[in-house]
Order: sequence, then C-alpha cells, then structure tokens
Amino acid sequence: MDIKLVVAVTDGDWFKTLRSAPHLDEVNFWAPSPRNFKALRPGELFLFKLHAPYNMIVGGGVFAYANELPCSLAWEAFGDANGARTLREMRDRISRYRSADPNDMSDFRIGCRILTQPFFFDESEFIKVPSSWSPNIVSLKTFSTNDAEGRALWDEVNDRLVFRQATSMPADTEGVVSEISGLPAGEALFGKPQLVKPRLGQGAFRALVTDLYDRRCAVTRERTLPALDAAHIRPYSEGGIHEAPNGLLLRRDIHGLFDSGYVTVTPELNFEVSGRVREEFENGRDYYALHGKQIVVPSKVADRPDAEVLSWHNEKIYRG
Repeated sequence: MDIKLVVAVTDGDWFKTLRSAPHLDEVNFWAPSPRNFKALRPGELFLFKLHAPYNMIVGGGVFAYANELPCSLAWEAFGDANGARTLREMRDRISRYRSADPNDMSDFRIGCRILTQPFFFDESEFIKVPSSWSPNIVSLKTFSTNDAEGRALWDEVNDRLVFRQATSMPADTEGVVSEISGLPAGEALFGKPQLVKPRLGQGAFRALVTDLYDRRCAVTRERTLPALDAAHIRPYSEGGIHEAPNGLLLRRDIHGLFDSGYVTVTPELNFEVSGRVREEFENGRDYYALHGKQIVVPSKVADRPDAEVLSWHNEKIYRG
C-alpha cells in the first residue's frame, strides 16, 4: 500500500514548547499564511525537522485535517498545542515569519495542519533527513513508502516508537503509543505501511465541524466565524466522541442554550425551543421564531448528526 509521509520544516521554539508539554493528544502545525494543504490523506504520517543546519527529524504525528483560521480562533481551538504559551507569543511569531509591520494588528489567517497522536523525539532519537533532502527546501517534502527512502523513514520512526515504549515510557502511560495501531505493547506500532486512524481531539473536532457546515450556523445561518461554536451533541464528559456525527455548528448563544437543555434538535433534524425559556426568562421571542425549523446539515450522509445521539440529547438534556 502506497503511504505518503511529509517531512516539514518547523520552528525550533514550536518544537521545544510542545516537547515539554506532557500528554498532548493533538498539535497544530501552523503555517504563517493560509495554504491549501493536500500533500497527505488523513491517517498518513506528518514528520517535522528543525531548520538548517539541524537537518534532523525530531518528531511527528498522524495527519488528521487541514484548514485555515484566523490566528485568534486557532488559539481558541488549540491553545498551547499551537506551540506557544500565549496568543501574543503565537501572533508575534506569525508576524515575524510574515515580515509584517509591527503596527499591523490584523488577525492573521494561518494554515492549520492538525496532527493527532503526536510524538517528540529526544536528541538521541533524532533521524537524519533522507539524502534527497535539498537545503533549498523551506517548507516540506513528500516521500512514499513505495520508494526506498520513504520506506526506510517509515521503519525508522516505527523502530524508535517501539523502543521508546519498551524502555522509557512511564508506567502510567504504557500502551498509549501502541494505541495508534491498536496493537499490544511491545509489538510494531505501524508495522507495514498503512493508514493510521486519527483520534480527533477537541481542536480537530472544532476545525472539522466548522468546515463541514460551511462555516455557518446550522440553525440561523450566521456566518460570523468568531460567533460560532462546534457543539458536541453528547458531551465528551458523557461519553460523546470528537467526530462529525456528534457535532453541530451553532451560534454561540444557541450553543449555550443547547448545552443547558433549553433547545434541542430532533432526530428528524428539526430545531425545538423549550417553553422553559419563556417561563424562566420571560423572553425568547427570537428563539421561538426558529422553533420547528429544519437545520442545515452537511451534504455527506456520514457527516450528518447521528439520530441516536440526537435522541440522547432529546431525552437526557432537553427541558421540553
């Protein structure tokens, strides 16, 4: 099976910040300008190397999703998984790479390459870039496991993760790395080249749902992006998952009402407003005007809200 691997040049501060953060389930490998990233399919490997002269691969992750966002919303979605400690630090770094005017306070739009199951190598584990890597490469290069270099790179990454799991992972995290492929601890993590199922985190969930709903509220069709939230139908704390069928893109006030049970969406995809809104708040006219409206959902059936989780919300959360 032909599996692609990307090796991308990374900012050293990004790498150092993330390597020191424990137990990350996702990271945002951002580009300072929005770019249409199509080098990988979800489930292929995204590796990163330091700037020259440090031509070493220092970590990677499973590619999950790519899109573009204003940097403020990327910070809101991923926080320090952006490889910065604050939004200001992140924005200053973006500004430097863009050679922007220091007085430019724009909310820069950036490219987001979202990686799940990230790993960061210690210096003794660094991998030398393949011989075909050119010093002129400033962004990334794609390799294939059907070629000798790509297959060798795949095997080197696999060998390091197996060794790390067997010898150095703390007892309380043993087996975490092997969950990438679902294999028992000590066995090959990737084995032969194959797609690895990404386990979406909160940030990836938000980015995915935002795009699936064409960046518009499913109920009101509002499209002011900072006013929209990716809502879990069944909360993660209640056993919900970070996947499209458990998501809705909602205007933030409607998201708050949805989570509190004052509104719901039926399995038939109709928006309903509880009478409790009027009883408890003596208001709600704008929300009642939406009562009974059919929401707008993604065109692909597999991405639409799952009827079972909608029923769960109707029965367990809704105050109707």
